[in-house]
Amino acid sequence: MYDVIIVGAGPAGTTAALYAHRLGLKCILLDKTEFPRDKICGDALSGKTVRILRELNLLDEIGNLDGSEINRITFGSPKNKQFDVYLNGEKNNKNITKGFVIPRKIFDNFLFEKADKVTDTRQGFSVTDVMMENEQVVGIIGKTKDGAEEKFRAPIVLGCDGANSIVARKLGLYEMDMENTSVAIRCYYEGVKGLTDQIELHFVDEVIPGYFWLFPAGNGKANIGIGLSKSYMKKEKRTLREIMNEVTQSEYFKERFSEAKQLEKPVGWNLPLGSIHRENYGNGFMLLGDAAGLVDPFTGEGIGNAMVSGKYAIDVALKCKKSGDYSNTAIAEYDELLWAEIGKELRTSTKLQSLARSRFLLNFVINRASRNEEVQNIISGMLSHEIPKDELYGPLFYIKILFS
Repeated sequence: MYDVIIVGAGPAGTTAALYAHRLGLKCILLDKTEFPRDKICGDALSGKTVRILRELNLLDEIGNLDGSEINRITFGSPKNKQFDVYLNGEKNNKNITKGFVIPRKIFDNFLFEKADKVTDTRQGFSVTDVMMENEQVVGIIGKTKDGAEEKFRAPIVLGCDGANSIVARKLGLYEMDMENTSVAIRCYYEGVKGLTDQIELHFVDEVIPGYFWLFPAGNGKANIGIGLSKSYMKKEKRTLREIMNEVTQSEYFKERFSEAKQLEKPVGWNLPLGSIHRENYGNGFMLLGDAAGLVDPFTGEGIGNAMVSGKYAIDVALKCKKSGDYSNTAIAEYDELLWAEIGKELRTSTKLQSLARSRFLLNFVINRASRNEEVQNIISGMLSHEIPKDELYGPLFYIKILFS
């Protein structure tokens, strides 16, 4: 008997396990794969991720992992104008610091090993069903890698098992929503020119209404990818691989890829976007991370929100244990806490995703920023939370840019 069963040992699940240990909750962490394992992703760690790692006293160790330290973000327009937002140095904004790009095979394994030291874990364990009693979740049923069936009981089950969550499906909450799902493709390269301490987001003609990313991934590797809405891709005659080839061989990028070599076949995945507020809790359960559809609609980043959801899920699990109440009403606080922190940002990012479909606006904003340090400071301030992010969507933002 456990206080909490955590299904899925990605960033959401391992974060939950680490906070559970800190708060004295007995949990078991289950994952169908064995670590280390790859996870298709852009690999960038956001400010939220850094904050959670600092709270868990893990940040100092991140710099020792194979990856890249990030000190600036480069934005590119359809007309190939670009500007940088600096995270440190002379142009530093007070509330943002360095970031990281660390391949998920390394980052997730790091978190799993930390969780494995302080809680029960089970690798190679596939959850097959959720146990119910009187309309209350009371545990899970699964199979070991040898095919033996096992059951685990707990008054709370956390579904941290990704976009195709078995927990969500068994509870009737899973639905592939084309309008609120993006599809992305990633490929690791070596030999890409011009990558140092920056991540790059390019809103180029070949990809709009999505974007093309170039991230340094350490040891001479680069994480290259494209993200587009699933509904748009359904109408698109080109495949994502074909689009990626068009971009990397375009006049603007071909020199940077002239000596580059693919280290794998490009691989794709779905991103359930936080552009809608999905049902994420009920009697005896909570859904976290991608299982709850928390991916940022504008940037495609999901690790930070997943880790934040892990923290709040355990806060609520502790309150439930103290009160003995594991009902839908008691667990509703999880959704309230989570969306109080990330809801406004997700709504703003949904609006920005719509704006990013306009070549005119992208060219206008990025062209002004490329020539005007004051505009760069406005956007940098918004990214650092010194200026409310929702000001990016509204007439005041364009007035500031127009007259800066």
